[in-house]
Amino acid sequence: MPAQQKKIIFCIAGVLSFACALGTAAAIGTQLWVKGTILCKTGALLVNATSQELEKFIGKIQYGLFYGERVRQCGLGGRPFQFSFFPDLLKIIPASIHVSVILFCTVLIVFALVAAGFFMFNAFGSPYETLHGPIGLYLWSFIACSCGCLIMILFSSEVKIHHLSEKIANFKEGSFTFKTHSEQFANSFWVILVCSLVHFLNALLIRFAGFEFPFSKSKDSGTITGAADLMY
Repeated sequence: MPAQQKKIIFCIAGVLSFACALGTAAAIGTQLWVKGTILCKTGALLVNATSQELEKFIGKIQYGLFYGERVRQCGLGGRPFQFSFFPDLLKIIPASIHVSVILFCTVLIVFALVAAGFFMFNAFGSPYETLHGPIGLYLWSFIACSCGCLIMILFSSEVKIHHLSEKIANFKEGSFTFKTHSEQFANSFWVILVCSLVHFLNALLIRFAGFEFPFSKSKDSGTITGAADLMY
């Protein structure tokens, strides 16, 4: 592939990596990771609410990695309540998983920026053979993509397996019990998915530029080895 086309491909990959770093940083600071509704189970049972009356006992909840908001409905109108994970909810949530999600988000931002820098260096500079060359670009893209996948897996397990929404809904509730009525992942969670796909796409762009995947054996080396074996 001509050098000019390789520069264009590396520039595109660098811009995409930088955009992913900005997107992840913006996603961390929002409360748009999970949206859902919570049912005041105790209040609904007290009045033996029917399907139409249940709307008066269904509140809302949304949260991110650091803070969120819930609106409880127990038949007397919505009552909003703002909360933060640190230090308010630290005792009731799976803290190790939650901190790991934040840590991997930070690592994702760092390596996305590193990948963007090296893509631009390879586009306009004189690339080295290892860290600044194709092997390094594959490495940074792989690490960033892996971090994105780990973030989604860990956060999904925290929400679905450990019932994070119910734990938040029942925080500081004495006589009332809340149950998750519905929940779905919101925009910030899908930003992480898009970033993971972008870094995977960057690896394909490197291959499209004419550089072999790491640890792949070229045909020439196989031919030379075969010829050497025939000599003995």
